[in-house]
Amino acid sequence: MLNQQTQSKLQQLQLSGMAKAYRDQLEQPRMQELPFDDRFGLMVDRELSERENRKLSRLLKQAKLRYAAHLEDLDYRSSRGLDKQVIAGLAGCSWIAQQQNLLLTGATGTGKSWLACAFGSQACRQGYSVIYKNASKLYEELQIAIGDGSLPKYRAALSKAHLLILDDFGLAPVEPTVGYTLLDIVDQRMQAGSLIITSQFPTEHWHSMFNDATLAEAILDRIVHRSHRIGLKGESLRKQAAKT
Repeated sequence: MLNQQTQSKLQQLQLSGMAKAYRDQLEQPRMQELPFDDRFGLMVDRELSERENRKLSRLLKQAKLRYAAHLEDLDYRSSRGLDKQVIAGLAGCSWIAQQQNLLLTGATGTGKSWLACAFGSQACRQGYSVIYKNASKLYEELQIAIGDGSLPKYRAALSKAHLLILDDFGLAPVEPTVGYTLLDIVDQRMQAGSLIITSQFPTEHWHSMFNDATLAEAILDRIVHRSHRIGLKGESLRKQAAKT
């Protein structure tokens, strides 16, 4: 009876991990042979592990990543031009803590979006909040928010994330009405977060994606000069998969 009360109290205290570990210990007589400190330590470890798992699940759900990608599964074939040491250094996510950016460029199908999502997943595992947006979709949502007056709320939601992933940048032009809002978002990123941007086009061509040269200079100056860059090479992975 006392054991059940203890489990119930642990649940009331929202210590579900400890409650499960306590129940497991009761069901395994050999666990009773361990010193109290060891058994209590196992309960605390279980609680911490479950909290970390719940947080990760919540962050991944909020991120809405396009792919369930992980850096451990990255294909390092030499033709792709990926450096293991560079990837390993970025995997620590210190660049996010330092409000730096990551630019991923390469031809269609070389795995830019997948790699962006893998870094997004890694950021979530490090405890950072992430939001994934296709660039064209973001522009549409900004236009709607500007039109219906919800822009402050929309912009605030984006600013809360430690990392904003902007995928397929350059497939649609940046109109001035959206561009100035994008400049505000980038400004907020520089102060409190980071960007991952993927594009088929090399960074030196990004100015042509804007209809306003001054706006282009203002945005790109903030992004490009404080960024890590990875250029993916090789044949389209989708074409390779179709051949097999």
